[in-house]
Amino acid sequence: MKKLVYLLMALFVISNSSFAQKKAGKKEGAAPAKTEAKAPEKKADKAPSKPEKAAAKTKKDGTPDMRYKENKEAGKAKPEGPMKKDGTPDMRHKANKEAAKKK
Repeated sequence: MKKLVYLLMALFVISNSSFAQKKAGKKEGAAPAKTEAKAPEKKADKAPSKPEKAAAKTKKDGTPDMRYKENKEAGKAKPEGPMKKDGTPDMRHKANKEAAKKK
């Protein structure tokens, strides 16, 4: 009986180790880094561009912070195409699909 229990425990440990997650440091299929030296780019070529509109304030995760007025107004923008009864855009129509891709 003890041998059977030990055998089952050993199978359990071996099966769990085969399902272990892979290390995050290495990615499969990733190309090795190129070692070619590139010529330094000229700084005069890149002129700093000023945004036409002030940048929307965002949270750390990149989503708009809805505490600010400009973000609330942008969130209320209506879709171009038809909508469903509950007010969400109807994704069966081409206009709504294109608007979703732009975001």
